[in-house]
Amino acid sequence: MTSQESPGRWWSTTIRVRLGIALTLALAPVLLLSVAQSAINYRLEMRDRKAELVSAAERSAASVRARILSGAILLQTIAPGSMGLDCAQRLAEVRERIPGYENLIRFDQIGRVACAAASAPPDPSRRYRPWFRELAHGRDMTITASPGVRYADQPTLLASVRAQDARGHFEGVFTAVLSLASLQPERPDRSAPPQSDVAVVDARGVYLASTDFAAFPLDTQSHLVGAGRTAPQLWTGRSRSGALRIFTSSPLVGEDVYVLLSAPYTVLSWAWVNPVSALLLPLLAFALALTAVWGVADRGVVRWIAYLRRIAAIYARGRYSVHPVKAMSGPPEIRDLARTMDAMAGVIATRDHALKESLAEKDGLMREIHHRVKNNLQVISSLLNMQQRALADPAARAAMSDTRQRITALALIYRALYQGPDLRRVDLREFLEDLIATLVTTETGGGGQIETHLSIDPLIIDPDRLAPLALFAVEAITNAKKHGLGDAGGVLTVDFHVRGQDAELSITDSGRFGVEPVVGEGVGRTLMTAFARQLGGTLSFRARPGEGLTARLAFPAATAIGEPMISPESASGSEASAA
Repeated sequence: MTSQESPGRWWSTTIRVRLGIALTLALAPVLLLSVAQSAINYRLEMRDRKAELVSAAERSAASVRARILSGAILLQTIAPGSMGLDCAQRLAEVRERIPGYENLIRFDQIGRVACAAASAPPDPSRRYRPWFRELAHGRDMTITASPGVRYADQPTLLASVRAQDARGHFEGVFTAVLSLASLQPERPDRSAPPQSDVAVVDARGVYLASTDFAAFPLDTQSHLVGAGRTAPQLWTGRSRSGALRIFTSSPLVGEDVYVLLSAPYTVLSWAWVNPVSALLLPLLAFALALTAVWGVADRGVVRWIAYLRRIAAIYARGRYSVHPVKAMSGPPEIRDLARTMDAMAGVIATRDHALKESLAEKDGLMREIHHRVKNNLQVISSLLNMQQRALADPAARAAMSDTRQRITALALIYRALYQGPDLRRVDLREFLEDLIATLVTTETGGGGQIETHLSIDPLIIDPDRLAPLALFAVEAITNAKKHGLGDAGGVLTVDFHVRGQDAELSITDSGRFGVEPVVGEGVGRTLMTAFARQLGGTLSFRARPGEGLTARLAFPAATAIGEPMISPESASGSEASAA
């Protein structure tokens, strides 16, 4: 695979996605221009709507402010004649004629009540109250909802003006106690959003009057700080009822009392109408174009590619007789690709048939070779048997018998190869059972019977590794028959177990009574060590007095299993190595 064909994000995307990306890039300038224009229109619309809300709040504040200022003007009008014996009477007459005034009070320079239309509460600290001190220091008028003491039985506001002589010296304060009921704000005018409400709050966020308290938030003090103390403010929040609304604050007089306007949040939502309508047409065109490209790509390309992919999957399973007939009704490019795939399938089918015939012929030849090698080894074993009978020397006869058993083991390997279903692998359990049965039933000495106990785990092994393992078993069993069992016979135990990545073959004889187990140092021991080294394993012996000898071979099971499929060349090398 070249570097240009290496998989990546772009290479893994489908045709539909690529066409969609191309169309998106082509329409991106139009969409971006529409988005920018819509954003500008939305900001302008929002600015106008917010300005309308602020103006409505200011008009509501102006309405309440006008009522308060009218009281202040009244105070300034009657202030010059408010001193004297008839001061209380004159103030009482004014209070009766003009509704909304709970009391009219004249205080002297130190805050004492000079005269009043009704009873006024005593307040020794009045001269130190912030509102009184502001007037004493030159302020013309103050409005406060927290005068320090209660001046009436109901919530009130105190509107106070400065009293001074002709030279401008401070002479006292003239105060009008206004009931909040008389300052109850009206519903906003028609220019304000529908379902709007108005409230009056002080600087601490305490509601003094409201058209609907549920339409206003619990916390307003945090918004009546900084610039919000002297200029209108606008924010969004939750009302007492939990609804999302827009609130606007506007100061009345000074920084003590404010008017709040509460409007539904939907008042700004329709500001999206113009921007969305300006963006809707390009988005609709983009959606239609993308749908068209997606549909054409799906019906004209992707559907046929999926069909040809299914045909290719059928070819991958070896069914080359299937023809892509449906693709003949597709576009010309698809038809050409289908014809090419059909021709390719025909060529592959022809080659596959020829390869199968060649493999079958080679398989038959290999089985015949294995069969003939096995027959030749049996002929050699028979010749050695005849020669063994002619020998009188026991040592020579024993050496001849050992050689014949090794040749028999190799012959069994070739028999397992040509009789088995696979020329490259052998079932080790079945092979060991045949090998042990052959070795035990031959030449048991003086007629003693040998009993075998077998415990063999299944394992698939290739001939290259089977040969040293089989020859190791021959040497170990031969040693057990000679030294451990003898003429009296006994029990031969063969265990083969696979534990994870390790395999272990152990051959144990029952031993002879009164005879110490012997580990030979001759040719058999040398061969067993060589076979263990060839398998990459370790050889160990354990002699137990009165119980016999155990020869144990531990080797990696992975090397015994080998590769799942062995090439014919390595298989040929395996037979040559075993021979």
